Amino acid sequence: MNRSEFLKLAFGAAAGLAVAQTRVFGFQQAGPFTLAPLPYDAAALEPHIDKMTMEIHHGKHHKAYVDNLNKAVAGTEMAGMNIDQLVRSIDAKTPAAVRNNGGGHWNHTFFWNILSPKGGGQPKGALADAINKKYGSFDKFKEEWAKAATGRFGSGWVWLIKDGNGVEIVSTPNQDNPLMKLAEKPGTPLIGLDVWEHAYYLKYQNKRPDYVAAAWNLYDWDKAAKAFA
Repeated sequence: MNRSEFLKLAFGAAAGLAVAQTRVFGFQQAGPFTLAPLPYDAAALEPHIDKMTMEIHHGKHHKAYVDNLNKAVAGTEMAGMNIDQLVRSIDAKTPAAVRNNGGGHWNHTFFWNILSPKGGGQPKGALADAINKKYGSFDKFKEEWAKAATGRFGSGWVWLIKDGNGVEIVSTPNQDNPLMKLAEKPGTPLIGLDVWEHAYYLKYQNKRPDYVAAAWNLYDWDKAAKAFA
């Protein structure tokens, strides 16, 4: 295979992955970046996440990431990327405004779409097998998840990622995520939890463990399974 054939194959694979993630998680095809509506009513996740938190989190915090990202990429080649492509291009040299706001936009878009009013329960099939192989059982997995989520100092996220043919729990600071080139442990996010205080403080105050526990009622394991596949 010559270099031209290799690049064509690599580009095709990356494009296919981006299209697949767009279908599963609702990422738009190209900039300028916009704030999509929530995929459900702001009150739909109650009692686990309250309506006011969702309205502020989505309509204020997420909107600010989108607005600031458009300003940060204006006039650059990143302005023509979709958010998935942009985040995958972020490395240590990327301007902080792009890294922070690009990550914030991707992470929140993913977050709204991995939560569901009909979520909860446990994963099935290949994803369940991978979790059990890595952690021994779903309950042990939940214990390790809680440790990562409550142990993240300050603001950040906890993720379950696809790592090769398996899975692993990772935590990232601020608005970083495992797709970025600078990720300490790269991988494809399957579920994620925002542990910034603005994600839970109105309802749970300083009780982050209660918020972490409540979120188990909301994860859409069908979408996570599609991402794993």
